[in-house]
Amino acid sequence: MFFWKTWKALQAQGVMGINRRNADYVLKYNKRHLYPVVDDKILTKERAIAAGINVPEMYGIIDTEKDIDKFDSIVAPYSDFVVKPAQGAGGDGILVIADRYEGRYRTVSGKIISHEEIEHHISSILSGLYSLGGHRDRVLIEYRVTPDEIFKSISYEGVPDIRIICLMGYPVMGMLRLPTRQSGGKANLHQGAIGVGVDLATGLTLKGTWLNNIINKHPDTTNPVEGVQLPDWNGFMTLAASCYELSGLGYIGVDLVLDQDKGPLILELNARPGLNIQIANDTGLTARCHLVEHHLAALKKAGKTETVDERVAFSQLHFGAQLNAEPSDTQPSPEPA
Repeated sequence: MFFWKTWKALQAQGVMGINRRNADYVLKYNKRHLYPVVDDKILTKERAIAAGINVPEMYGIIDTEKDIDKFDSIVAPYSDFVVKPAQGAGGDGILVIADRYEGRYRTVSGKIISHEEIEHHISSILSGLYSLGGHRDRVLIEYRVTPDEIFKSISYEGVPDIRIICLMGYPVMGMLRLPTRQSGGKANLHQGAIGVGVDLATGLTLKGTWLNNIINKHPDTTNPVEGVQLPDWNGFMTLAASCYELSGLGYIGVDLVLDQDKGPLILELNARPGLNIQIANDTGLTARCHLVEHHLAALKKAGKTETVDERVAFSQLHFGAQLNAEPSDTQPSPEPA
């Protein structure tokens, strides 16, 4: 009974649960036949490249055991690179090589591994060890992102990333994910990374959540995670909003990174984004999604649509953290003139 009353109270505050996410958003806005576009990182990258959207450069693809022989020629021009499963999830199976060392390879954590160990890892990926559903997979070899210097004081190894949830191309909530020692340098909340809310209007970080507790400082660096200005925030918002046209999916999580040389890049898309982002932002998704739906209904009635820039402007106007009150989930936005 206590749990039920607590959950009803959270719902009243606009907190979205898994059932509502699945029924009202994932199933409603994401056509099943389009899932392969986001579940396969290679397909996502190929579509993004064709659309002129910035992604980490793709060095090569290994499709079969026989193709493992191509590995040497694919990575020959590069001293650092990333090996990842095309259909992996949660960061599993990703191998990040930072340098070469006397015929061997050095990972970002400093571990030295042999050529044979990498080939064995590639074989494991191909067998489906890390893929969704355990199906046979492909191997993607790509550019290794070097995090922007701004993350140096608030992250432990690895690459921090930014998750922006979008509804029909309108960003509704954002979160910075910071690797920790506990997460093994991975930006995965379930493995111990930190989630930090982000003000959609300004790109300024808010308080963080770590292991479901609200925190103000990174546990490894002890530096504050709140009040950090993310560079080129409008670039991140524009990239995230443009993924609606890229994927055709209406409710998605867009994962982006900030490379010190190349700027904002799209890492991958997720058709079933998690809900911990609400804890990091200390607010619920439901009211924000309802406001977007009301706005879309008004646009449809007026026979209008909005561009990527207009969608970003709408989100920054309505979902900035500086707003004292949450947007109403019943009051529609004004009809377009």
